[in-house]
Amino acid sequence: TRALPWPQMELEALRSIYEGDLCFRELSPVSFQYRIGESGDPKAFLIEVSWPETYPQTAPVISMDAFFNNTISSAIKQSILDKLMVEVEANLGTAMTYTLFEYAKDNKEVFMENQPVNTVTSMSNSIAIGTPDVPASKKKEKKEQLSKTQKRKLADKTDNKGELPRGWNWVDVIK
Repeated sequence: TRALPWPQMELEALRSIYEGDLCFRELSPVSFQYRIGESGDPKAFLIEVSWPETYPQTAPVISMDAFFNNTISSAIKQSILDKLMVEVEANLGTAMTYTLFEYAKDNKEVFMENQPVNTVTSMSNSIAIGTPDVPASKKKEKKEQLSKTQKRKLADKTDNKGELPRGWNWVDVIK
């Protein structure tokens, strides 16, 4: 049996590692997104990694242009990208997508320390974290218990950046 080509092996590994992880999204067999932080977290951000033809001998394309990141200042985005590129340089020639996502998760607080946060949001977040609020934990449990069919339906409703289409929750007045 022939060995799988390098990107194919890394693709299979990513699929198995992140199976069921709602933060991970495969946009195409050579393009991936990962959300760092919970969706309600004001310091959460989304990283997109795409593999060029010559990956992993050359650096992957790392982007933070997703709409999800529109509240993050361009200076913070550039700072995160610069730090990720240092990690890329250290890992050239090896499968590094998982390494980059994990590095970003481990350094989220450092990356986002200068990001201004809306005070109302941060106060409600600290309360939710500090006290075990029953409704919040119920919501979380429900989220983790989605069946594969439910996940597929959810994925079908969203576009390639994980955003719901404009008007998805509009009410039809005519009915």
